[in-house]
Amino acid sequence: MRDSLLGETAFLLAAVCGCGLAATVSAAPQAIRFGKLIDGAGRVLDNAVVVVDQDRVRSVGSAVPAGAEVLDLSGYTAIPGLIDVHTHITYYWDQAPGTRPRQQGASRSLEDTIRLAEHNARRTLEAGVTTVRDLHASRGADITVRDRIQQGRGVGPRMFVCGQGLARRLAGAPPGPEEVARRVRAQIEAGADWIKMFGSTGGFEDVSGEPTFTLEEMKAAVQAAHQAGKRIAIHSYGPAGARDAVRAGADSLEHAVDLDAETIQEMVRRGTFYVPTIDHNRYYAEYGEQFGFAPGYRERLNAFLQRNLETARRAFRAGVRLAMGSDAVYTMFGQNSRELEWFVRAGMTPGQALAAATTNGAALLGMEKSLGRIASGYFADIVAVEGDPLADIQVVIQKVRWVMKGGVVVVDRSGGRR
Repeated sequence: MRDSLLGETAFLLAAVCGCGLAATVSAAPQAIRFGKLIDGAGRVLDNAVVVVDQDRVRSVGSAVPAGAEVLDLSGYTAIPGLIDVHTHITYYWDQAPGTRPRQQGASRSLEDTIRLAEHNARRTLEAGVTTVRDLHASRGADITVRDRIQQGRGVGPRMFVCGQGLARRLAGAPPGPEEVARRVRAQIEAGADWIKMFGSTGGFEDVSGEPTFTLEEMKAAVQAAHQAGKRIAIHSYGPAGARDAVRAGADSLEHAVDLDAETIQEMVRRGTFYVPTIDHNRYYAEYGEQFGFAPGYRERLNAFLQRNLETARRAFRAGVRLAMGSDAVYTMFGQNSRELEWFVRAGMTPGQALAAATTNGAALLGMEKSLGRIASGYFADIVAVEGDPLADIQVVIQKVRWVMKGGVVVVDRSGGRR
């Protein structure tokens, strides 16, 4: 998936705002100096020069080519643009007094939903996230948001979207494998890059995790997606739905807790990605009053968070590949990378946590030859942070100072300290 550079640039130049977003592009190659560079493939370079030509990295080294426009960010460390593989970018709340996030969104027109999603998209860029996988939007709004960004009519991260997730009520009649496959094909025809299946109950303050589809229905969804050349993410809060999702062949498992050892080993064998979304429980526990959650929500969410963290710890130790997914909604955008703190608590080094948000995310998306690294031929998605993220993951979370997406500077908070 390749951005339209000229269209995007035209929009960005008209969209500079006072919140730190910027837009800078040059027809000439750009040579960007960094004090340190972490390339995403295990190399750490001091006094690195990244040469960017159009939307791609031409070279990484120490020499500045003749005729290049030089940008000195030698006071900062370069890391690849972050990849958040679980967002809901169309969930917007303006925090007006007397309103609730979910109720406000439910009454909004499709046109307003698409327009307001850009606020979340900009906050995402400010967090250093240049690519997202968006997993469910009512009325397929995320497909339109993705297209607007690609066409240069909106500012935001590169998006991989699923449109409307596949769901059914627990008490409803099972749709059956054939109907599930039909729904998958319909989402793909509507423009989905991915398929999302709600394989259990659970969401917001609900941590119940009861399975909602049978194993055969999950298998039908996976088969239909893979036959069309698409990948599928299956949401499951509980271990039963998660076990079936893995056995059905899901490409990624979202949220799940209390995974048994057999399921974890099956994930290792199949190469299933685990996207635990630990931090979204912290967010709901912290802001539950704004959502109007029922009494006791904070205790339930914090207890689930600890189970989520322990499951991530066990999965990581066993060799499961984890990817960073924030499950960001409403006012959580801009906090996307806080998931990395939980990864470190789960036993990762800061470097391993950073890989979960770069190379692992790219591999999950099937974009490992274009995203997740700062290397020749890759998209010029580069983030400058203040400090050493290999020593302290908070550098990635708290100290993003400059962001380039596809060769275009979209955030500049360097404050002249270059």
